[in-house]
Amino acid sequence: MGEFKIHSKFKPTGDQPQAIDNLVMGIEKGDKFQTLLGVTGSGKTFTMANIIEKVKKPTLVLAHNKTLAAQLCSEFREFFPGNCVEYFVSYYDYYQPEAYVPQTDTYIEKDASINDEIDKLRHSATAALFERRDVIIVASVSCIYGLGNPEEYKKLTISLREGMEKDRDEVIKKLVEIQYERNEINFVRGTFRVRGDVLDIFPASSTNRGIRVEFFGDEIEKIREFDVLTGEIVGVRKHVSIFPASHFATSNERLQVAIKKIEEELEVRVRELVADDKLLEAQRLKQRTNFDIEMMREVGYCSGIENYSRILDGRAAGTPPQTLLDYFPDDFLFFIDESHVTLPQVRGMYAGDRSRKETLVNYGFRLPSAFDNRPLQFNEFESKLNQMIFVSATPGEYELNHSQNIAEQIIRPTGLLDPEIIVKPVKGQIDHLYSQIRETIDKGYRVLVTTLTKKMAEDLTAYFKEMNIKTNYLHSDIDTIERMKIIRDLRKGEFDVLVGINLLREGLDIPEVALVAILDADKEGFLRSDRSLIQIIGRAARNSESKVIMYADRVTKSMDKAIKETNRRRTIQIKYNEEHKITPKTIIKDIRDVIEATKIGEEKVEYSSLEEAIKANNDSIEKLINQYEEEMKKAAKELQFERAAELRDTIFKLKKKNKKSKD
Repeated sequence: MGEFKIHSKFKPTGDQPQAIDNLVMGIEKGDKFQTLLGVTGSGKTFTMANIIEKVKKPTLVLAHNKTLAAQLCSEFREFFPGNCVEYFVSYYDYYQPEAYVPQTDTYIEKDASINDEIDKLRHSATAALFERRDVIIVASVSCIYGLGNPEEYKKLTISLREGMEKDRDEVIKKLVEIQYERNEINFVRGTFRVRGDVLDIFPASSTNRGIRVEFFGDEIEKIREFDVLTGEIVGVRKHVSIFPASHFATSNERLQVAIKKIEEELEVRVRELVADDKLLEAQRLKQRTNFDIEMMREVGYCSGIENYSRILDGRAAGTPPQTLLDYFPDDFLFFIDESHVTLPQVRGMYAGDRSRKETLVNYGFRLPSAFDNRPLQFNEFESKLNQMIFVSATPGEYELNHSQNIAEQIIRPTGLLDPEIIVKPVKGQIDHLYSQIRETIDKGYRVLVTTLTKKMAEDLTAYFKEMNIKTNYLHSDIDTIERMKIIRDLRKGEFDVLVGINLLREGLDIPEVALVAILDADKEGFLRSDRSLIQIIGRAARNSESKVIMYADRVTKSMDKAIKETNRRRTIQIKYNEEHKITPKTIIKDIRDVIEATKIGEEKVEYSSLEEAIKANNDSIEKLINQYEEEMKKAAKELQFERAAELRDTIFKLKKKNKKSKD
C-alpha cells in the first residue's frame, strides 16, 4: 500500500502534459466538473493515469459496458502494478429480472446465473476501499444500483489480531451472521471449516488464499495465510479483516426490526388491495411476503431479499439506495469514459426499472418498498459526486454546459492526422464510390461505408458483391459475437468493404481502414449530427493514408461543424509533426486484440445448426449442454462476456429442445 506510482516506458508527450496540468489544477482548486476532450488515439487512458498519480485520490472510472471496463482495468493494472486496481461490474452471466405480463397473466420469476469470479472481484473492490487509499475501481453502470449499506458492511467486518482475546465459537457465530457457511468438505469462497483449535476461513474477496486462525484457549495465537489448493503457508499476518460474504448482510438485531416493519407494510398494503376489490392480489402478496419473512427468520436470507433493502437499511420511502459510490471516501475522483454514451445510459436506467416494478406491485407480487430497490435517478447520481472528469472525443451538451474547465488533447503521439474530408454530390455517388473502393483495395487497405437504413446497407452489399468486391454488412439484427467476427474478418482481409448504419460510429478500431464513405451525409438527424459525424470520421484516424468522403448535395450545419473541427485538429497535428519532425505511420495492431471475446469460440468445433451439433455429439443433447456450460463458465471467468452470453443462449435452446423431445 502506498501512493500511486506509474510504471511505464512512456512519458507524456504532445499535448498530454498540458491536459494533465490543466485538469490537475482544476482538481486542486475545487472544480466539480471538467472535461478531457481527447481525440481517438491520443492516449486518454495514459492521461487519466497521470492525473490519478498526481492528485493521489481513490478513483472510480465508469465505462458503458463490461468489455470496455475490462480493457480499461487491464490498462490501469499495467500502469499501476504496485497499486490496487479493481474491476466492478454486474456479476450476472445471465439475468432475467422478475416481471409480470398482465395481458397474458404470465409471471416471470427472476432467473440468474451468477459469475463467482466477478462476485469475488466486487467484494475485493469494496474491501479495498476500506483498507487503503491507492485504489482505482473500473466499473460499469451497475455501480449505480443498490449495494447494501456501507456502514453496516463495515460494522459487520470481523477484525482479528494476533494476541487478541477471542473465543473460537464467538468468531464462528459472527462468521455465520455475515453469511459465511461452514463446510468441512468443499472449501470455497465464503465458507469456513473448523479443526479443533484451528479455524480456516476463505474470504469472499479472495481468489486462492485462505486465512488460518490458530487459538490457544481464548486467545488468538497465530494468523497465517495459506494457499487453499496446496495448503502451503504463504505468509504470517498480524491482523486480518474478514468482510461480509454478501453486500446485503445485516445484523440479527437489524433484521428483526426490519421483519417487523415488513409485516407492518404488508398489513397496510393488503388492506389497500382489499379496499380496491383486488382480493386475488391481496392473497398473493400475503402468501409471498410471509414466505420471505419465514425464510429471513430461519436462515437470515431469502430469494429476492434486495427488494426489502430499503427496510433493511432503515431508509425512508423514496430515498436513494446505497451504491458503490457510497463506499468511496468523500474526496474521491470520478472519470466517466466515453461520456457522450455513458451519461445517457446512466440517465435511462431508472425509468425502465420503475416501469417493471409498478406492474409487480400493482398485481400483488411485491410490496411498494420494492420500488426503492433500484438504480439511482440522475439527480441522485449527481448529488453523490465529488469531482468528475468527463472523457470523450465528442462531449455532449451536459458535459459542455457543466464543465468549469475543458482540456483538449488533440495531438496523437504517433503523429497520425485526422483524415482529409471530401464532399461529393449524390448524383453518381455509387459509381464514384466504386472507383474509390477499387483504388483503396489496390493499395491493400479496407473500406467502411455508412448508410441510413438497413435496406440500403443490404442492397449496397449485394451490388458490390455483383461487382466482385468482397463485401459484408452490419446492422442491429447481428449479435455482438457475430459483429466481432465480421470486424476480425475485415481486418484479416477475408473481405474488403464493410457496410453499416450507426454501428460504425463507435468502437471500431481498425487501422487497416483507409476510406470511410458517408452516404446521405446531408440528412440532418441523430445519425448525421455533428457528434455522430465526428465519431464516424474518427474511424479513419488510425491510418496514415486515410480519407473520408461525404456524399451530399448541400453542406449542412452538422457537416460544416464536423468538417471545421476535423480540419482544426489536422492543423494542430500537422504543426506538431513539423516541429518535431514526425512522419505519421499507420498503427500496427494485433488482430487478436479486437476479438478477445471470440478466442474460445475459435478453438472449438463450429456447427452450422444445432441439429448438426447434436448429431456430431452422438445425438446426446445432455452431452452437448454440459460441453457448452463448461465453455460458458470458462468464457465468463476470463471476462469474455459476449462469448458467455452466446453460449448461454445456445444452452437455453438446447434445453428447450431436450424438454420437447422428452415430452
